[in-house]
Order: sequence, then structure tokens, then C-alpha cells
Amino acid sequence: MKIEIKSINEIDKAAQEFIDAIGSDTIFAFNGEMGAGKTTFINALCRQLGVEDDSTGSPTLAIVNEYRTCTGRPIYHFDLYRIDDPTEALDFGVEDYFDSGELCFLEWAERIEPLLPDNVVAVDITVNPDGSRTLSF
Repeated sequence: MKIEIKSINEIDKAAQEFIDAIGSDTIFAFNGEMGAGKTTFINALCRQLGVEDDSTGSPTLAIVNEYRTCTGRPIYHFDLYRIDDPTEALDFGVEDYFDSGELCFLEWAERIEPLLPDNVVAVDITVNPDGSRTLSF
């Protein structure tokens, strides 16, 4: 499936369209170049899922952030950019997050590729020449 995001003003609409399309999948690996908008889109997803705006951000330093929806459900947001070896992810229990059945949004998932479960959904974010974005999953 593809979702076009012409401008930042359309990001919440695109996030809702993504949510409507994901079904029962829970683990998503967001791929795209630095600055493609992975964190920005994940923040929009969290807003649409009922997470307060000011509680989301990039978990670059923490590696994983836990957000709570308005119903109390957790969402796990990973920024694996600083992971040098997949065993580092095992040290913080990444498999427990995957097994939780809760939403897991991963940035830079290729850094732990051997640990990714079979049911991970790849989400590619492409920056188009006009600055718009295309999400493919």
C-alpha cells in the first residue's frame, strides 16, 4: 500500500490512513534516509492513537520510549541508530517488547535485523523531488 503526504499539513490525515490500514499488525520498521520524517510520522501516529502531543519525541538517547494512549495502552518507539551490535538490543529486552503484542515502531531497524520477527512490517518513507513523502508498506 502507498500513502502520499504532500505537505506536513497532511501528516495527521496520512497517519490515520496508515492506522486504518494496519489491521492486527503490531511491529513496524520505518526505513528512510536521515531526515525523511520517520520520527515526525511516528509522532503523528501516536497523536492519532491518543498519545498527548508533548510526550512524544525521538528516543535517540534512550533507545526506546514508552508512550501511553488515552486508554492506557502502551506504544513502544525505538530509535536503534546508536546500536552497533544486535546483542545490545537483547540486553535491553527488545524481544520482550516484540512479544508484548503492543505497537512497536522502530527506526533504524536494520541495525538489529537478525532479531526482527517474521511479522515485522517494513514501512519505507521516500522523499520525493518536490519535498513530499511517499509511504510504502
